[in-house]
Amino acid sequence: MHDEIAALVRQEGWRAEGAAARVHYDGGGDRVAIEFYADAERVLYWTVPEGSGTGAETRSGVTTADTGTTGTAAPIPRETVPDPLRRRIREDLDAAGVDPDVERRGV
Repeated sequence: MHDEIAALVRQEGWRAEGAAARVHYDGGGDRVAIEFYADAERVLYWTVPEGSGTGAETRSGVTTADTGTTGTAAPIPRETVPDPLRRRIREDLDAAGVDPDVERRGV
């Protein structure tokens, strides 16, 4: 496992999936999965189909959810992701020793 992934999974809500780390957020009626890919040093945002999920936990006013997605996720442009969520992702990356600017890099 990449050191960056190992460090991210120590942050609340993150889990490892191969060379990536993923966290889910549910807030304001939107469900979003955020993935950090260590090899590419990129962050991608995905919609999470409604009705997916097995549990949730609240942190700092944002609900994190561990989902068992059964529908089809779709990528979403980072410009449509609320600034507080993007800021939270950069904070998690920074706390894990990952350059928070990777959150802003295009694919």
